[in-house]
Amino acid sequence: MAFSMRQKVLFKHCDPAGIVFYPRYFEMMNDCVEAFFDHIGHPFEELHTKAAVPTAQIETTFTAPSHHGDMLDIRLGCTRIGTSSLGIAWHGSADGETRFTASATLVHVGQNGRPLPWPAPLRNTLELHLEGAD
Repeated sequence: MAFSMRQKVLFKHCDPAGIVFYPRYFEMMNDCVEAFFDHIGHPFEELHTKAAVPTAQIETTFTAPSHHGDMLDIRLGCTRIGTSSLGIAWHGSADGETRFTASATLVHVGQNGRPLPWPAPLRNTLELHLEGAD
């Protein structure tokens, strides 16, 4: 099951040429991750009281520029789950045109910064959202 969110490209996202400055896409992707965890009933503000979910790896391809005022559709899918890791993929588009694709590995870590297995309730929920899950 994929999760989607809409993001209007705001002035703050743009460089002087009026196109999205690429680091702002990473902020949008992180906002999408946080919204996804809220959507599945495991809000980041609760998860991050005893653990964290940093990005360990990310790969992004920018295929077309986005402009101030564009409405982006950002789709997030879970691609794999490990003991303490989660593979995710994003697809960002506007008006049916792909603007970026990305994949990343998130890692659930404890307060000491070391990998920590996903708590069973969260893991069970994430498994329900794996791409191809029924």
